[in-house]
Parts: sequence; structure tokens; C-alpha cells
Amino acid sequence: MTAAVSAPVAEARSTGDRPRVLSHSLTMTRRNLRQLARSPELLVFLVIQPIMFVLLFVYVFGGSIDVPTAQYVDFLLPGIVVQTVAFATFSTGLGLAEDLTEGIIDRFRALPIARSAVLTGRILGDTVRIALSVVVITLVGVLVGFRFGGGILAAVGAFALAIAFGVAFSWVAAFIGLLVRTPEATNSAGFLWLFPLTFASSAFVDPANMPGWLRGFAEVNPISLTADAMRALLLGGPAAGLVWQSLAWIAGIAAVFSALAVRQYRRIS
Repeated sequence: MTAAVSAPVAEARSTGDRPRVLSHSLTMTRRNLRQLARSPELLVFLVIQPIMFVLLFVYVFGGSIDVPTAQYVDFLLPGIVVQTVAFATFSTGLGLAEDLTEGIIDRFRALPIARSAVLTGRILGDTVRIALSVVVITLVGVLVGFRFGGGILAAVGAFALAIAFGVAFSWVAAFIGLLVRTPEATNSAGFLWLFPLTFASSAFVDPANMPGWLRGFAEVNPISLTADAMRALLLGGPAAGLVWQSLAWIAGIAAVFSALAVRQYRRIS
């Protein structure tokens, strides 16, 4: 019986049949989206947090923060989008850690499915959720005064950049979740690196107002570059250089951490 199961498993894992891998990945994506449908409170909390950040920064801190745009909400919205996308990737690591804790990963490895499908399906499912949150934040931003100045195509490009950024950071979260293996440790490990990276950036304030040593870090921070690229696209301005720098970070992060996540998944499987 074991040999009968392990043979097709090994065959599925070793084959380069891309249609089969894609089919397995989409199946895992549907599974993760069904989980979200069964727990709508997760989506509610994902949406409420960035709305609170928008309202808090616009109406409480906005009048006292010096930014290069006429209205603080114009500076803030791209930063809030990037911050929300980054924090939303926590669920990728948490979901994988929960699957490990509950033995779901052990069940998956007994099935004739590609190893990469489990991770890819998780990432794709979380990407849909991230895209929904970006739409909600943008609507709230428009309600509190944000206006698009760069045109429709530039806006589409800005939001596509944000979602690509989320995919890259989801691979980081996936690696952390597989490495530490418990939801509690995954949550703590995520905050340890992501919280300072987000706030030591141009997401909420202009780095020109930071101390020199921190300003240098903020200006090369991938969160800063992505937020700045989105601002240039959404508000209208020279965006090509910032977009390419952001894409370079996104490609590098995705390449490195997808490889690390797949390697870690193989080690525990």
C-alpha cells in the first residue's frame, strides 16, 4: 500500500509537467479561498486595520506631518497600501504554520501532487485577498480626499506594482512560517522584521525629516521605493526610475525567498 502511494507521489513530484503543476496549484488556491469564505471575520479584520490607519493618520497626525504634497492624504495613501500589503502577508506564514501544526502538510505529502503546488496555491489565494484589501483602502482614500493625478493606466500600474510587492513578501512570510512552524512564533517573527522596516520608510513620513543615519536606510528600503513609485504613478510625475528600482527589489526578494521556502518545505516533507 505504501509503495502504491509513494510511486505516484514521487512521479508527480519529479515530473516537469507544467499543466499538472498548474492544475494542482489552482486546486490548492481554491482550497485556501474556501477557507477564507468560511472565516469572513479574517477578511473583516484585514480591511478594518488599514481603514483605521488611514483615518488616524489623516485626521490625527496629518496636520503635523510635513510632506512634499499639497494634501497629506495624497502622500499617505500609497504608503498605506504598501504597508497593508506587507502586513497582509502575515496570513501566508500563519496559514502554513497552522497546516503544519494540524498535520495538513503531512496529508498533502501523501498525495500525488507537486510540492510547489502547496506553496504556490497559498500565495495565489492570499494574493486575491490582498487585491481586495487594496481596492477597499483606495475607496476609503478617495472618500477622505485622495485624487488620482496620473491617469487610469498609471493607476493600474501602481496597484499592479503593490500586488507584485505583496507576492514577493508572501514568499518571505512562507519561509518564516515553514521555518518556525508554529502560528505564535510565526506572528512574533513577522513583527520583528516587518514592523521596523515599514515605519523606517517613506510610507508615512518624508525621509528628509529623519536623522541622517536613518534617512539613508529609508531611501533604499524596498517599502520606500515601492511607496514612492506608487506616488509617482498615482499623482503624476517621473516614475520610471522608481518603478525599476522597486521591481528589482521585488524580483530579488521573490527569487531568493521562493527558493528558500521551497527548500524548507522539502526538508520538512
